[in-house]
Amino acid sequence: MEKFIFRIHRYDGTTKWVQEYQFPYEENKTVLWALTKIKDEIDPTLNFTSACRHAICGSCGVRINGTSYLGCKTPLDEIIETFDSKMLTFEPLKNYDVIRDLVIDWKPKMKKLKLVKPWLIPTEEGSVEKGFKQTEQEFSKIASPTDCILCGVCTSECGQLNVNDGVYLDPFILNKAYRFALDSRDGSSNEHIQPVLDNELWKCIHCMQCVTNCPKGIPLTDQIAYLRKTTMKMGAKDNQGARHAYAFYDDVKKVGRLNEMMLPIKTDGMVKTIGKRVPMAARMVYKGKINPLHMPKKVNGIEGIRKIYKYAQEVSK
Repeated sequence: MEKFIFRIHRYDGTTKWVQEYQFPYEENKTVLWALTKIKDEIDPTLNFTSACRHAICGSCGVRINGTSYLGCKTPLDEIIETFDSKMLTFEPLKNYDVIRDLVIDWKPKMKKLKLVKPWLIPTEEGSVEKGFKQTEQEFSKIASPTDCILCGVCTSECGQLNVNDGVYLDPFILNKAYRFALDSRDGSSNEHIQPVLDNELWKCIHCMQCVTNCPKGIPLTDQIAYLRKTTMKMGAKDNQGARHAYAFYDDVKKVGRLNEMMLPIKTDGMVKTIGKRVPMAARMVYKGKINPLHMPKKVNGIEGIRKIYKYAQEVSK
């Protein structure tokens, strides 16, 4: 009889180890079913979190073979097909402190979440007493971000948090900032957005892993792009991220392509570029990767590109 082989990373608060469990293969089961079977029938000391079993509470997030999933929603057969194996390695979600086995600590994340004020700041017209009015079209703008169930999968997959878990905000926190900043009933979008700008908004590396693995399909990178655009409209243009974006914008509008020799200078300024970029640039010149004397010429069809710019500006209005 075929068997599942689960290798689960264990932690008792002091010691870490990997423990193997085997049990008969069954079709049409979920990841959460398997973990529950182990706890109920094989090892009651195994610790993990779960509640609703319907992808609503978000508590059963787990990493399998290095990728994060929501346990109750993920079919085991799908995992087996993805990795072409019935031997699966389970770990707690990444970029969290671990309490025990697969149980993670949400307290530090909740502290960061409060920075963006994830609650409605009423407009002058609205209040608890007066109520709030919102059209169907206005609600549709916040429908997708409201689907977030705080499962933590996006944080586990975030490439920036792998190297920077200081002030950079988790994707689900950026989602909350976006959700309330966009709410037509909210009277102070800046109070949601400014903390995002103050905490390295431009550090997102667009790896798209948060979007790819989100069990609710929330377009997190689109939201980050909106937040960046909004901060520039608020006047926050003198920062590395905004300068980099404008360098791209200006170069492509001018000639249809990037001027890669000038891009670092426009982004970081002459002094920082000399201090940080010149050694790498020198190696690239030596390897023939860039030509310091090359100045990009206008591409054929540059007028068409400028028409696209003009159309985008009209649409944004």
